[in-house]
Amino acid sequence: MADLSVNFCGVEMKNPLITASGAYGYGREYTDLYPLSKIGGISTKGTTLNEKDGNPPPRIAETPSGMLNSVGLQNGGIKKFLTYELPNLEKQNIAIIANVAGGTIEECVELVSMLEGTSVDMIELNISCPNVKQGGAAFGTNKDCAAEITKAVRNATSKPLMVKLSPNVTSISDIAKAVEAAGADAISLINTLLGMRIDIKSRRPILKNNVGGLSGPAVFPIAVRMVWQVANAVEIPVCGMGGISCAEDAVEIMMAGAECFQIGAVMFNDPYAPVKIIDGLNEWCDKNGVKNISEIVGTVKPW
Repeated sequence: MADLSVNFCGVEMKNPLITASGAYGYGREYTDLYPLSKIGGISTKGTTLNEKDGNPPPRIAETPSGMLNSVGLQNGGIKKFLTYELPNLEKQNIAIIANVAGGTIEECVELVSMLEGTSVDMIELNISCPNVKQGGAAFGTNKDCAAEITKAVRNATSKPLMVKLSPNVTSISDIAKAVEAAGADAISLINTLLGMRIDIKSRRPILKNNVGGLSGPAVFPIAVRMVWQVANAVEIPVCGMGGISCAEDAVEIMMAGAECFQIGAVMFNDPYAPVKIIDGLNEWCDKNGVKNISEIVGTVKPW
């Protein structure tokens, strides 16, 4: 069997598979199916300073080859995470990546400050959130705003900092270079693409929020393209995500330049997907003479 272990920003993981923020909760629901120790890491449910109820339903809708969601970062807040969720994750023998989100830079700084001294291995900063002090545009859609929040959070934590990029931009490479220059240790991408569906009977949007984030296999080619662009634009490591549904997808996104990857929507169809993808990676490596999974990173040969 191949060596699937990876070292990502100094965080040791037994394999490159991380469950994506929001899609896996805090892993509790999966412990009856298989040991969480089978996966490399977990990116936790997006955590905010205070408890959030999220958006009103309907907030999930199926689409061809994907799904729309406007859950709205429903979570119990940072204090519940520290007292209830983190102690359970500490028992699972996996890398713990705390996904954090805030409406202001000050909120994000306070959040990561509260994670100092904890067992969290890495911070994943979600910059797709609306900047409430700048008219509601997402931090991640403007390179200056992206750099500003990254720098502030970088100064507030000693933990490895991964910044999660929004694909809803004109130049993903420019945003990536901006957060790299501001102190990010790694980049994860892509977050969901903004989409919309309409009920033609009622003539109303299917989602109560009108629009939502599109994820699933439909976005995979976009994710591969953006991961490839960013991996060639920055020196820091990249974590790829967006529509990965099988081991072959994981190989593809790693060949595009990702050192590790996250899976999300596929688990709504198949909760065993993480285990199947890890087993599939082992089989693919054996068939293709790959001794260490890191050998394939960035090996795509453009025409």
